Amino acid sequence: MTTQGAGKTARDVMHPGAECIGEHESLRRAAEMMRDLGVGALPICGEDDRLKGIITDRDIVIKCCAEGRDIEKCTAGELAGGLVWVDAQTSVEEALLTMEQNQIKRLPVIENGRIAGMISEADLAKELPDSKLAEFVHRVYARS
Repeated sequence: MTTQGAGKTARDVMHPGAECIGEHESLRRAAEMMRDLGVGALPICGEDDRLKGIITDRDIVIKCCAEGRDIEKCTAGELAGGLVWVDAQTSVEEALLTMEQNQIKRLPVIENGRIAGMISEADLAKELPDSKLAEFVHRVYARS
């Protein structure tokens, strides 16, 4: 794959400084953080400051609210699913492929065992030519 950002790494295109929600914190707290930060997803970190998963606004609605669960009692860690991430030195092309293969729209970036940032569709839009971005969107959303 050839992109205008050829040779760039995940670190080069990620949004740095992703804030974690603690795995024992409530989904209400997660929703408040998303609102305050203007994001649709948060990494979930354990007490050891290690990535445990990711939670999206959609997860909160579908897996908690729609099932009649208490948003105050349900924790972020309860919704932490399969963990997919890339190292900060991963190429942009490999990060894109990881997102496509796993049908995910946000990808945590890890450096030295800790979360360094996130790659989102908005980050990709800045780096990919329109044709590659359209191809990515089609591949991720076509099977959603």
